[in-house]
Amino acid sequence: MNTAPLVSSIAAGLGGVTSAMVGAPWWLTAGLFGCLALGLITVAVLQALLPQESAHRLAWWRDRRRRHQQLRRQTRIRPKRMNGRTEGQGHDE
Repeated sequence: MNTAPLVSSIAAGLGGVTSAMVGAPWWLTAGLFGCLALGLITVAVLQALLPQESAHRLAWWRDRRRRHQQLRRQTRIRPKRMNGRTEGQGHDE
């Protein structure tokens, strides 16, 4: 896995945040760095879970689409039946 773009983004972000947070209250600094850490962890987890190779990525998306279509077919809403008629039929008695 190539992490060079992620590392350079972290370095640039930390440099800017550090210079902006000079003299800020401790709770604001802690909250900001906590949010930064949460974002970085989220990105790292997503990169680990989603396939990075082109062929693997294509297979992953095809399987995901196939599974989504199967679920949609299984949960398709059927029209309600009322007094022997399907809801929405005309009442021409």
